[in-house]
Amino acid sequence: MVECNLAKVEVASSNLVSRSNSFFFKVRTTFEPFFVKDNEAPLMKTYYTPVNEISRQWNIVDADGKVLGRIATEIASRLRGKHKPTFCNFQDNGDFIIVVNADKVHLTGAKWDDKQYYRHTGYVGGIKSQTAKELLEKKPEELIRIAVKGMLPKNKLGRAQFKKLKVYAGPEHPHEAQQPETLEI
Repeated sequence: MVECNLAKVEVASSNLVSRSNSFFFKVRTTFEPFFVKDNEAPLMKTYYTPVNEISRQWNIVDADGKVLGRIATEIASRLRGKHKPTFCNFQDNGDFIIVVNADKVHLTGAKWDDKQYYRHTGYVGGIKSQTAKELLEKKPEELIRIAVKGMLPKNKLGRAQFKKLKVYAGPEHPHEAQQPETLEI
């Protein structure tokens, strides 16, 4: 009787092994392109630019008469580096952007009076709001900063990319030493 049970156990275990082997064989043949074979390189590899090889340009954007949202999307894309073939979503390889004439930016429709910008003082009940027109009169640079910041990632990488944005209300800026190139948007 003992021999009988052992034989049954051996047969059952051999069936299990053959089933598991056939399962892995089916999976392997089905997903063959995704597996790396012995002595072969991976089929696809993400390019990762070393930090010391990242080249950053300085670009200058004139916001005179431009629509806020349209200019902000292009600026955010350039800050992230999406225009470069070496773009990597977890790496900061974007360019520096200088925005001049921020006080002459344009909003469409009735957004000058309808659009509200909120901030909190930190105290209980300390919510403050102001319209886009009021914000333009007090801090014209903040309109562009707020619009671009909302289009960047909300993490450490996004904060690092946001630091490469320089916004000025008038046509003058202190970055002539970087020799910025004019960017048409």
